[in-house]
Amino acid sequence: MRILRFLLIKEFKQIFRNRAILAIILAMPVIQLIILPLAANYEVKNINLAVIDNDHSDYSRDLITEVTSSGYFRLTGYSQSYRKALHLVEEDKADIILEIPKNFEKELLTENQQQLFITINAVNGTKAGLGGGYISSIIQEYNNQIRIKNSVPDKFNAMPVIEITSSNWYNPNLNYQLYMVPGVLAMLVTLVGGFLSALNIVKEKEGGTIEQINVSPIKKYHFILGKLIPFWILGNVVFGLGLIVSWIFYGIVPLGSILLLYGFVVLYLLAILGFGLLVSTFCETQQQAMLIMFFFIMIFVLMGGLFTSIDSMPEWAKMVSKFNPVSYFIDVMRMVIIKGSTFQDIKPHMLIIICFAIVLNFAAILNYRKTS
Repeated sequence: MRILRFLLIKEFKQIFRNRAILAIILAMPVIQLIILPLAANYEVKNINLAVIDNDHSDYSRDLITEVTSSGYFRLTGYSQSYRKALHLVEEDKADIILEIPKNFEKELLTENQQQLFITINAVNGTKAGLGGGYISSIIQEYNNQIRIKNSVPDKFNAMPVIEITSSNWYNPNLNYQLYMVPGVLAMLVTLVGGFLSALNIVKEKEGGTIEQINVSPIKKYHFILGKLIPFWILGNVVFGLGLIVSWIFYGIVPLGSILLLYGFVVLYLLAILGFGLLVSTFCETQQQAMLIMFFFIMIFVLMGGLFTSIDSMPEWAKMVSKFNPVSYFIDVMRMVIIKGSTFQDIKPHMLIIICFAIVLNFAAILNYRKTS
């Protein structure tokens, strides 16, 4: 224990000696947590709309008003022909073209039916899908208004009507930031823990101090623990700062136990730090360690359910995500903060993270080559 204490003193002195690095460690996650949830937003608004009104009737003008006043669309072009409107799409000045045919109002009143032509720019598949869904819903609602307006009251009231009442659980106001902030915080804790631990042993190799450690009576597990514990503490500090920022800037207060969150983070940091140390034992330079960690962190984050639901991924990706510790962390963060989940709910995740921590740290100890 005395050797471990000396190693910890050495590591903390190295960390606090470089105050610029310490400031970056603590300041960068806070700044990123403030900015990223504001920018990373799946809500699609301000969809550029080009309109071709071949009818110029009251009904066509009402339809255009319904679409543009919804808050999702922005009228950027009012063309006289489809060719001109398509030119706006090609120049990325329009995302959707709505063409209203000639005699739209007349045939709608006499024939009780009419067709509209919609062209969608599908370069951005997500925006195209949501934009097409929005405008279809608006047109359907407008169609219902016309039916009510032109139907005989007695007949219309006699028609059966299904009334739907819905409620949103866990996120009643559909606040996207409530969903995004826990995931971003999980990503930042992963970045801090993973990169710092990956660079640690390599820094000793580049500085030449690893040779002095190798010829000393320090056990391999003492050395790995000495490298792991300081960044484990810093990771918990970063997580605490993240919870404070989430509360101050977004008003997010965990519905579940904060102690339960910290209990999971304690185990998760052991796993991700162990992975970083394992990478560090394979590398000879900090550049190698950074490139390898960047490769894995990108996979961890993009396949961890932060931006894309794991349920919507192909089967092979779902299997890969089972070996991704970040996916369990993001899931637990959202479960405890948004749903108020208890220990029994996250127990399977916790057991898996414990397995990750044991395997990765044990592999790091075995792979560290001590010459004496």
